[in-house]
Amino acid sequence: MNTTDFEIIEKENIEKLKFPKDEVLIDSHLISERSAELNRALALGNLENIKIKIFFQDDQSRKLVETTVWGVTDKRVILKQGVVIPINRIYKITL
Repeated sequence: MNTTDFEIIEKENIEKLKFPKDEVLIDSHLISERSAELNRALALGNLENIKIKIFFQDDQSRKLVETTVWGVTDKRVILKQGVVIPINRIYKITL
């Protein structure tokens, strides 16, 4: 995934975004991979406060945020200060 295709955004601005309900990933293998990446990001965030990169899309464009994952539910990733990103709008999570 080419990072130049993504606009860098600050975590604090995510709560102003609007997210459609549809899934950004088509391939079931990529969806499974994303789930594993989220669990790893959660462990790294809680145990070692390691920041990761989340590549996602709102209703306007592709975005990239570098942050710590504090929680993961079945539908959302929870960042500091209760900021959330719907999992179905995330393309990839990397260190």
